[in-house]
Amino acid sequence: MRFSYLFILLLGLLPVSAQAQFLSEPIRIAFWNMENFFDPFVDSTKSYNAFTEDGMQHWTKARFYKKRNNMYKAILAMSENRPIGIIGMCEVENEYVLSAVFEQTPLKKHNYRFVHYEGPDRRGIDPAIAYSLDYFQLVESAVFPYVNPEDTTYHSRDILYAKFIDKQDDTIHVFVNHWPSRYSGELETVGSRSCSAAILRAKVDSICASMPENYQAKIIMMGDLNDCPTDPSVYDVLRARYPSEMEEGCLVNLFGKTEGLGFEGTLKHQADWQVFDQIIVTKGLMDDRVGLHYQEGSARIFHADFLFEDDETYHGKKLFRTYLGPRYIGGFSDHLPVFIDLERNASHIEK
Repeated sequence: MRFSYLFILLLGLLPVSAQAQFLSEPIRIAFWNMENFFDPFVDSTKSYNAFTEDGMQHWTKARFYKKRNNMYKAILAMSENRPIGIIGMCEVENEYVLSAVFEQTPLKKHNYRFVHYEGPDRRGIDPAIAYSLDYFQLVESAVFPYVNPEDTTYHSRDILYAKFIDKQDDTIHVFVNHWPSRYSGELETVGSRSCSAAILRAKVDSICASMPENYQAKIIMMGDLNDCPTDPSVYDVLRARYPSEMEEGCLVNLFGKTEGLGFEGTLKHQADWQVFDQIIVTKGLMDDRVGLHYQEGSARIFHADFLFEDDETYHGKKLFRTYLGPRYIGGFSDHLPVFIDLERNASHIEK
């Protein structure tokens, strides 16, 4: 493809040692629920305008820019001075807020582009993807709507899909999810999340079935699933299991156990930490023989000190979030980001 030829031409201008170093650098893949990341403008096409200056949340331009600055500083810290190859997000209103973060801050140097579709969420928040042209080119994208035959009156977020190629024509498929919340109760909403899991599993199986014989698709599923790794939607319907619990036909949940993740959860409910934000992959991404693959032990919950504040009610720390109900706090998010690293097979780099 033209993209690969251009890259090879530019790469050829570098010394051999620099070429090898660039290609051998791990590529970070991340996800973050950004907690109600709205622009401050009234949208006359929507009935929900709480996040505006005169709205219920009194969302001023000053508060928006503080939020924007918090977001980019956290992403920059998580990137460790390298571009994050792909970052999935949820609770993003539109392309305006994405542009504000990735094109109007120091993140601009990492050559980010983004994928976003307006979805059916009542509040107008959607999943989105930002990707760095330093590592990937977008091939195609789509959204898969939430459809529940047992409850056609309920609407939830779309699942966002994107297909990428890297600098050596390796193909990566990405799904970004924000499954139905537990707002009406965990048991009352478990069926809705199982429905989202079934939709995602069907799309993953379709991609895998379309692959040539003996080729394993490299698929990354990420998102705020509003369920823990052992809950039925994830464990039984999606069939995502921790590597030590794998069975035939299962997906690999890299966040299936908290050991080794660096922190005990991605969000806090009263005194308990839970892992709602997860990255799940197909076995093809665990194969270290060809091209890009998961770097063993790289799955982490990003937990920089500035993302927390003291928890005076339940003790310890809690997340330094933007709002607590109607009360403005001015922090980051009510979720912690998660990430994994991909690396290349050494022999593939030499080619």
